[in-house]
Amino acid sequence: MDALSDVLSAVRLDGAVYVNAEFTAPWCVATRYGLHTAAPKLPDTDHVVFFHLLTDGSCFARLAAGGQVIAVKAGDLLLLPHDDLHVLGSDLKLPFAEVRNAPPESGGLLELHAGGGGEATRFICGYLACDRRASRALLGSLPPMLRISLGDISRSGWLADLLRVGVQESRAQRPGSQSLLAKLSELAFTEALRRYAQSNSPDLKGWLAGLQEPYVGRALALLHGEPTRGWTVEQLAREVALSRSALAERFVATIGLPPMQYLMQWRLTLAAQTLRAGSESVARIAERSGYDSEAAFTRAFKREFGVPPSVWRKADASGPAGAAAGRAASA
Repeated sequence: MDALSDVLSAVRLDGAVYVNAEFTAPWCVATRYGLHTAAPKLPDTDHVVFFHLLTDGSCFARLAAGGQVIAVKAGDLLLLPHDDLHVLGSDLKLPFAEVRNAPPESGGLLELHAGGGGEATRFICGYLACDRRASRALLGSLPPMLRISLGDISRSGWLADLLRVGVQESRAQRPGSQSLLAKLSELAFTEALRRYAQSNSPDLKGWLAGLQEPYVGRALALLHGEPTRGWTVEQLAREVALSRSALAERFVATIGLPPMQYLMQWRLTLAAQTLRAGSESVARIAERSGYDSEAAFTRAFKREFGVPPSVWRKADASGPAGAAAGRAASA
């Protein structure tokens, strides 16, 4: 498995709720999903990624705090990795109305229709909820707002076909639609990240940029391929055919961490995933994570995730009560 797939498999994505929106020119809105909106259904969530998939028309977008204006067209995915308040519209100079994207109490999809009656722009909105700490490597590599072309949805191909199914399901609301749309959101997010990582964008930085750097990318593949191996910087440098100092320098410049510190964080991320996925003992997980004792592992885990391994595991198993216990323990 490649490093990007590894990280995505460790990032548990939950609860995509869709909005089916149609705005007609002239229009301008400000919106975000909001962690408070996701919290009642997903109490363990502490981070939300919000996105818009344009299916018809075009619009402009920028962060509400200001910055670059981005032109978005049909087939584009506009990704807000940190759920920042942002402005969308046919004309961003217009006064904007703030829109809340909370799903209706009866369930199903929220239908939004507004504007002046001119040219229509249609899009599907959704969110992906995750744990910020377990997702740090991925989220830290992404800018506040990102436009990724997923191609003309009228063009043939596997992604286009699935996007068309998503548009149809969002309108029909047939039984099972929400489950299908949740899976589609994960697929669109994964495809967007893959394309962004390969885009050579000047904004590409951090972990995703490391995947494209020949030596750092190879080192990441090795660390992710054998995370339990007793790696040293010397061994890693030998494997990628680079000197120890040169690899360390490139790794820090790209990733922001020395190779062994990155490996420690990745092992702890895998440990967090294992704790929530099954009943394997903390002592065994600690050993596989490269720690000499359960106590040393517990200290490192708490530094990384804010709570001890036992609390982390219980928070996932016991729903709101466990989540409350986890927050209390980390306070």
